[in-house]
Amino acid sequence: MQPVYEDNHIIIVNKAPGEIVQGDKTSDKPLSEIVKEWLKEKYAKPGNVFLGVAHRLDRPVAGLVIFAKTSKALARLNEMFRNGEVHKTYRAITRNTPPKESDELLHYITTVEKTNKSYTHTLPCKNGKEARLRYKLLSRSDRYNLIEVELLTGRKHQIRVQLAAIGCPIRGDLKYGDKRSNPDGSISLMAHRVRFTHPVSGKEIDVTAPLPQGEPLWEILTNNIDNDKRES
Repeated sequence: MQPVYEDNHIIIVNKAPGEIVQGDKTSDKPLSEIVKEWLKEKYAKPGNVFLGVAHRLDRPVAGLVIFAKTSKALARLNEMFRNGEVHKTYRAITRNTPPKESDELLHYITTVEKTNKSYTHTLPCKNGKEARLRYKLLSRSDRYNLIEVELLTGRKHQIRVQLAAIGCPIRGDLKYGDKRSNPDGSISLMAHRVRFTHPVSGKEIDVTAPLPQGEPLWEILTNNIDNDKRES
């Protein structure tokens, strides 16, 4: 485990698909514990290491996770996430091309906890939470599309279910309509970039994740962005 960014108050880690951020009903070691152990060893800390979880990513999703190393940072990060002051950009690979090259999507999302699945509605409904995102088609190959998503709200499985609602389920996401799973059980969605004002120092933080390892399709589609720019 190597951090993408670290200072005295926060640490940003690139999560691999399949890892859980925080402990759940499984016995798998969560990323939060792995980071704690890394900090304890790196700084030779006696006793327990404080690490606060400010947000989470779905298990099959890769990308950036922000942890707090101090209680002050955690309290302020929690408030920043509630107020939408942490700007998160995701990238997704889909088999289908979206109906528009860019758009803002508005749905109302309900969730069935028993099945751990969310549903979109076009009109306000009972228990429906407003969900908004912006997307942009970045590049394409013969079979796949690379889409960038800016989250404007944070709902359960929001990107997955909203892209599926416009006919673009994420590659490997059987829960939301893709036809084939990825070999490693992941879905082709990553938390690509985070931008925010540091909760303690006030410094502007802007961090980008490395591409997922072992999947050349990410690199191919990312390279196509640069090729399209050169051609234009």
